[in-house]
This record gives sequence, C-alpha cells and structure tokens, in this order.
Amino acid sequence: MTTQTATPPPATASKPPLRIFLSILHLAGIGVIGGFIFATLSGLLGTGLGLLFAAGVGVVLLVGLVYALFGVGWFEVARVGALYKTPIAPLRWRPRDRPGFAGWLRSLGRQAIDGRMWRALANFAITAVLGWIVLRLAWGVVRSIVICFAPLAGTDAVMGPFGGGGIDAAWAPLIGILGIAASLGGMIGLALLHRVLSLSIVIRSREAELTERVRTSTAQREGAVRAADVERTRIERDLHDGVQPRLVSVGMTLGLAQQKIDNDPDAAKELIAEAHTSTKAAITELRQLARGIHASVLDDRGLDAALSALAGRSHIPVNLDVRMDGRCSREAEAAVYFSIAESLTNAAKHSRASEARVTVRLRDGGVLWARVEDNGMGGAQVQPGGGLDGIANRILAAGGTFRLESPVGGPTSLEVNVPCAS
Repeated sequence: MTTQTATPPPATASKPPLRIFLSILHLAGIGVIGGFIFATLSGLLGTGLGLLFAAGVGVVLLVGLVYALFGVGWFEVARVGALYKTPIAPLRWRPRDRPGFAGWLRSLGRQAIDGRMWRALANFAITAVLGWIVLRLAWGVVRSIVICFAPLAGTDAVMGPFGGGGIDAAWAPLIGILGIAASLGGMIGLALLHRVLSLSIVIRSREAELTERVRTSTAQREGAVRAADVERTRIERDLHDGVQPRLVSVGMTLGLAQQKIDNDPDAAKELIAEAHTSTKAAITELRQLARGIHASVLDDRGLDAALSALAGRSHIPVNLDVRMDGRCSREAEAAVYFSIAESLTNAAKHSRASEARVTVRLRDGGVLWARVEDNGMGGAQVQPGGGLDGIANRILAAGGTFRLESPVGGPTSLEVNVPCAS
C-alpha cells in the first residue's frame, strides 16, 4: 500500500503567536537533544563499519542504525505534523515484496535509501542547528535583562549581551533593551524559517504527490484488470469442466427416458430419477460457483459470519479468529474474504494440509489485516493466472499489500493488508 501525503493548509489555520511560541520550544528542545542523537548515530555508523568483519557484530550495528534512522525520521514527521496541525501520513517501514529472509533484506535495503526518511532526517538536522542558535539567543535574552539592571550594581562597564568588549554602565539599559529585542526577533525569525523549511522538506510537493497518486491508481487499475481476467478464466473453467458436462448428461438422460417412456416405463422412471439427481447436483455446483463470484452473506451479516460459513464448508479443519469492531467497505471485505477462500482452497487441494488457521484483525488506522496459515508441504508460488496470482491482483486493486511465505516443507502463511476505505 502506497503512502500518500496531503498538501499543508494555509498558515492561518492556527493562532500565529501560539504557533510561534510552540515552534521556539520545539527548536530549543531539538537543540538540546539533537547533538546527543547525532553523536549516537555517528557512533553506530563508525563502530559498525569498524567491526564489519568482526563475527557479524558490525552488521548487527549497521542494521540497528537503519532502524534508529527510521525512528528519528518517524519522530520528525510526527512532530512537524502535530506542531503545524498538518495532515501528514506517518513514515512507514517499507513492506516486504518477497517472503523469507531475502524479503527482509530487500525491505531493509529499500528503507535505507528511502527518500522520505532522509528528507525527515535532513529536516531534523536543520532543526537541531536552528535550535542551537535559539538556545544562544535565549541566553542573550537573559544576559540582556541582566545588563538592563547593571547600573544598580554600581559597575563602570559590563559585557555585551552576546559577549564582546565592555559597555559603559550609562548605556547599559539601552543596550540591554536592544539586546532583548534583537534576541526575541531572532528567535521569532528562526521559528518562521523553521516552519517554511519543515513544510517544504518533510511534505512532498504537489507535483510529487500527484505523480505518486497517478502511479498508485495505475497499479490498482492494472491489478483490477488482471484480477477480473483471472476470475473470468476461473468461471469459464468451472463451467466447462463441471456444470456444462453435467447439464449435457441431464439432457441425454432425459432424451433416453423420452424414448423409453412408452415401451419401458420403469426404465424411463429410473432415467428421470437419474436426471433429477444430476440436476440437483448441477444446481449445487452453480450455487457454489455463484458464491465464488459473490458471497451474499458478506453483505448481509459481515465478514465474521461469511468466514464462519466458509470455515464450515472447508474440507480441512479451520481455526477461525476474527476480531473486528465495526465494518469496512464492501470492496475491502470482499477482497479479504476471497483471499481467505482461495487460500483455504489451495490448502485443501495442493498443500496436503491437515488444518489451517485464519486470523483477522481491524487494526489502528483503518487497516483490515488477515493471515492464513496451514501445516501443509509448502512450496507455493505465485503463477500467472493461478489462484495466488488472483489474490495478489485483487488485493492490489483494493489498494492493499500481499505477502506469501511458503518454504519447501511448509508451513505456508499468507498475509494481506487492505485499507478499510478502499
């Protein structure tokens, strides 16, 4: 699922004085902790590179560095969004596009070069520098206040608010007032500069946002087209291999019964009974085929009830664990339902599994998550036109993500994430 960001609202969305004051506090706070954080990150980098070939210790440190950089970037994105009341999508770890350890390594590498994370880190570094200057200006305010009252101390000369040579005590109150004004003006200017830089660096430009949205929409449309083509092929196959031959057999049986009805009524009755049985079987197959196209119980009673009915019809025992507070969109529930249905079908037909487990959760942020596990022989792969390909395309069309892990020897697990508003 592709993360998108929104364009920031105008600066007049909140009270400027309060926002400036909060920005100054943020700058001061980052100025205090920024040096320590960057020293820690630099230490991880240097130590990791130095111990790169020392029994894998350096590799562990460098992996930890990527996670630490992601944590700082996530914090910076959340901080800017909360400070300026701007709807910014949170920074998310790059999802796996392959199963197993290789998929995790690819995810780690993609995260290490993630542009959005590095923009957030750059903004954090700039904020730390501006924060250090704000701390110096705050100290200048304190010194300027002290200078204003220097004549009361009876001294002949005092230091300037920002250091430097001595100032005649007679001019101290004026210099102090000017120092206070300059320091406060500098802090306000840095707060305004921080806002401009943060919203320019952390939030993507409108052009980049539209480009990403077009790319996502194109991928979803292609997934929907492929999913529809796979579904059409499946329906044609089921009709050709199942219902159509049975209906042809019914027609031939009724034709034979018609020929015998005058000369051999008993045989004709047997043939009619046989045709009646075949007709009921064909109706059952058509009903199952229609259920494969759309499960009416999904609309009427929701995903929990639909999955309960699906588990009851499964050829292998299914341990079902569904926890949802509320409903998702029809498209999201349908995508997850058919993904689970196809996974259970594959487990019963191909994996030689003796049991399966289905877990469904409605996670924070409006994401419908499902996981299907079986104890079969494993080795499942996404083949063009196959059932797993249909799952991947259907989930992609719904704006979600799909992950399959099926090592040879098992077990097999399939996870899908679909936004509820898809």
